[in-house]
Amino acid sequence: MNQSKLIGLLLALAAAFLLYQGLNQANSPIGELGEALTGSYSDETLGYLLSGAIAGVLAFYFLFKK
Repeated sequence: MNQSKLIGLLLALAAAFLLYQGLNQANSPIGELGEALTGSYSDETLGYLLSGAIAGVLAFYFLFKK
């Protein structure tokens, strides 16, 4: 396995973890209450979701580039 594929695999694992954490926080009772009161997710939840999405895009790039 070359270095690019290894980086892609590690980024995919990091993306899955970050998205999992972000979705858990968004669906927690405190997260849902905060969303109901403010109309948006907390900064920490958005940070997990956005960084997970970015890591996922980078993982896709590293895994499938030639």
